[in-house]
Amino acid sequence: MTTDKTIQADSSILVHISMTLSDGSAADSTKVNNKPAKIIMGDQSISAAFEAQLLGMLAGNSKEFTLKAVDAFGESNPDNMHYMDIDKFSVEAPAKVGNIITFTQPGGELPGMIKAVNGSSVTVDFNHPLAGQDVTFVIDLVEIL
Repeated sequence: MTTDKTIQADSSILVHISMTLSDGSAADSTKVNNKPAKIIMGDQSISAAFEAQLLGMLAGNSKEFTLKAVDAFGESNPDNMHYMDIDKFSVEAPAKVGNIITFTQPGGELPGMIKAVNGSSVTVDFNHPLAGQDVTFVIDLVEIL
């Protein structure tokens, strides 16, 4: 009988996560700063489909899997596109396409990406930057806490 611990539905784990998009481009990796992510299984911070891929892994294991957009960062929601007047922006946070600007909201801060500037109207996308995209994950399980 083995005593090796595997990831369970209520485990807390440390993992390195690397993500690539369907075109093969790198999206993000915790290895860049050598800071593994802590995941608490069952706390709803990640999708059920993502958690299902982790169940049963042993410390030291690696696994690669692809999730459809709905199970990764969700589909892009048109309700998260907002139009703001250009006077809401500044020299420090200019309304320039591609810029990600953090806006202060009653519930905290929310990053938004500038998608378009048309005259005095600025289109800001508050969807997750990877929303609407299938993502391939490589998980390196560092430790089960």
